[in-house]
Amino acid sequence: MKMRIQKALIIGATSGIAQALAGQLAASGATLFLAGRSKEKLDLMARDLRLRHGVQVEVQAVTFEEPANHAAIVQRAWEWLGEMDAAFICHGVLIDQKKCERDFEQALHSFQINLLSVVSFLGDLANRMETAGRGSLVVISSVAGDRGRQSNYAYGAAKAGLTAFLQGLRNRLFPSGVRVLTVKPGYVDTPMAAHIHSLLKVSADRAARDILAATEKGRDVLYTPWFWRLIMLVIRLIPESIFKRLKL
Repeated sequence: MKMRIQKALIIGATSGIAQALAGQLAASGATLFLAGRSKEKLDLMARDLRLRHGVQVEVQAVTFEEPANHAAIVQRAWEWLGEMDAAFICHGVLIDQKKCERDFEQALHSFQINLLSVVSFLGDLANRMETAGRGSLVVISSVAGDRGRQSNYAYGAAKAGLTAFLQGLRNRLFPSGVRVLTVKPGYVDTPMAAHIHSLLKVSADRAARDILAATEKGRDVLYTPWFWRLIMLVIRLIPESIFKRLKL
């Protein structure tokens, strides 16, 4: 049975995909709580969404590197929304692999933002939704987590860890009626991927539409666009003896 999202939390709300999600949710009349790094950008988003769609929007600045403050943000969102139908976790950082190789602090930052901060938010959200017996957790991972490649294995390892965490969380929460969707985007036209030039790149609006449709259907895993499921299947099936010789 399809669910209708009427109340939603979006974390990392100023990212490209998150902005597209917010716009599409607001167009359907949803009430939104937006959390992100920049209060200024969040305020601009909120004003635009209110003017365009006449919906209620609240905002909260967040420092992803400070997990001690994450539970308070979740509590504020939960109370303001009056529970929530879905929480979308969209933040991330793509740090150049060479920088991660030369400087451990860069690699650590990648893990902190792409894995640990997400887990921090998920812990409190999962407990609240489990108690309520309803809701969807929608988290953006990446196709980069499907196999370690020399070009981005620091980022990919963080996303692989996140994907495994979401598998376990989905298994835990299923009996309670809470759904967990792992989103694995390929190349999406956002500021984070501006340096990537590929014919396979799609718009953030396209990715957002796929994500919302998968959320409403209660899907477990979404590759967006769909053909990345096939691409990554081929990449995973390449024997290691051959794969290590490829410049991927």
